[in-house]
Amino acid sequence: MVSERSLEVLKAIVRDYVASREPVGSKTIVERHAFGVSAATIRNDMAQLEDEQLIAAPHTSSGRVPTDKGYRVFVDHLAAARPLSSAQRHAIETFLGTPNDLDEVLGRTVRLLSQLTNQVALVQYPSMVRARVQHVELVRLGDTRLMVVLITDTARVEQRVVETDVPLDEDSLTELRTVVNGASVGLLLQDVPRALRAVPQQLRPDAQTLGGVVVATLIEQVAANRQDRLVMAGAANLAKSERDFSGGLFPVLEAIEEQVTLLRLFGEMQVDDVAVAASIGAENAEYGLDATSIVAGGYLAGGGAVARLGVLGPTRMDYGTNMAAVRAVARYLSKLLGEH
Repeated sequence: MVSERSLEVLKAIVRDYVASREPVGSKTIVERHAFGVSAATIRNDMAQLEDEQLIAAPHTSSGRVPTDKGYRVFVDHLAAARPLSSAQRHAIETFLGTPNDLDEVLGRTVRLLSQLTNQVALVQYPSMVRARVQHVELVRLGDTRLMVVLITDTARVEQRVVETDVPLDEDSLTELRTVVNGASVGLLLQDVPRALRAVPQQLRPDAQTLGGVVVATLIEQVAANRQDRLVMAGAANLAKSERDFSGGLFPVLEAIEEQVTLLRLFGEMQVDDVAVAASIGAENAEYGLDATSIVAGGYLAGGGAVARLGVLGPTRMDYGTNMAAVRAVARYLSKLLGEH
């Protein structure tokens, strides 16, 4: 256990090191922060922090830098995340705007979050485990070309264009649209394939071939939507912090290319639509990301499901600002998906 003043000294070291990337000494702390004690007293506090392995000396006779354990204590004792400015909040509302579909809004979300934090931004698609079919639309694009549109109650819109061997007419499409929606609307995605396989037999003989094509396409769309996946933006930001990765950038870039790895890591973090969590340094070792930290929160998708979003960067990151940005974007995204 460290004293209250030592904890404040740790906070000062973290903030100064994040801002400057330079080891922090007792003299610097006395000059920059109003502790009202001598440099010798601050050195005693720093010795206590070093004994607890919360800070370390990168070089002999240098200042001190936070350890992974020090960052963890710092994050756990953040009284409040640094609030976003009114300009940043306005940027969130303006940039996200009114989306046309889920793909567009999640794409905008990762670009915005990356710009706000200067980190790699990650957003998980809502889980399809509880998703239900809201509507199926069939749009004639030509004599033998058809667009099949699958819409779920989690705001997911999946479109496929298919070529058919039979001419398309509006009467056949109207009948097929009615039968397909009657068989699938309201069902969980996992139950849709079984229900759709009986659709062609319910159609007129001359429409059964087209029905088979549409059913096969919808089953493929359902399968694609049941897979968990992420949207990512801002990987180039890692290059700005290359000095913070002692093992180089390649292992980090290699790890973040594996969506399964990131989804597992996200899944281990305890978040909901209110809380924001951080996984720091060595805590990410089993995922090959021990030189990084991840700040993550949850947003509410359709049907009450919680999906995750967050940022990934070096352990030397501005946790307060990043946690505030993740929380604000998650709340706005929940509101946006709730309204649309």
